[in-house]
Amino acid sequence: MMDLLRRLQGWMNMTSVADFLGPLALRLYLVPVFWVAGNNKLNSMDNTIAWFGNPDWGLGLPAPALMAWLATGTEVLGAIALLVGLGTRWFSVPLMVTMLVAIFSVHLKNGWQAVADPMSPFANASVGSAMDRLDKAKDLLRDNGNYDWLTETGNFVVSNNGVEWAATYFVMLLALFFSGAGKLSLDHFVAKRLSQ
Repeated sequence: MMDLLRRLQGWMNMTSVADFLGPLALRLYLVPVFWVAGNNKLNSMDNTIAWFGNPDWGLGLPAPALMAWLATGTEVLGAIALLVGLGTRWFSVPLMVTMLVAIFSVHLKNGWQAVADPMSPFANASVGSAMDRLDKAKDLLRDNGNYDWLTETGNFVVSNNGVEWAATYFVMLLALFFSGAGKLSLDHFVAKRLSQ
């Protein structure tokens, strides 16, 4: 038994050779998330500003133009920084703030789930409403479309727009804030050069 434990410990010590994989995977996963979100805002900046400022159908944030440009810049520049691993800890902070704003101003009222699933222990009233809409959409497709073709590779789902994804991105950014970008990054290269 002790021999097995020593072997396992030896194997665990060897994982330090590939410890760059965790931070790299987190960074590369987050790049398209923030790149797409930032570019969607950038490509329709007038609508983005209106949404940031309108209290009736938007976020109702103060200084909506400033907030929209800050969020857009954070997401676009943050995606580039995460891709190359430059200033990862620094960019993680405003990206986490962006996720907190998204959680508390957009998603929280919808509960946890990103995709409506009535079987989840986290299902709330908004999930029931989403499922009603999904059932009506399926009926329309069955009556007026080729439902079998549309669903041959999977079922239709309805976004519940809960905090799940934004919270997941926040946790990933928090891990990068504490771990850094890893060995396969410009951060690591710069730190190595500065230490010489």
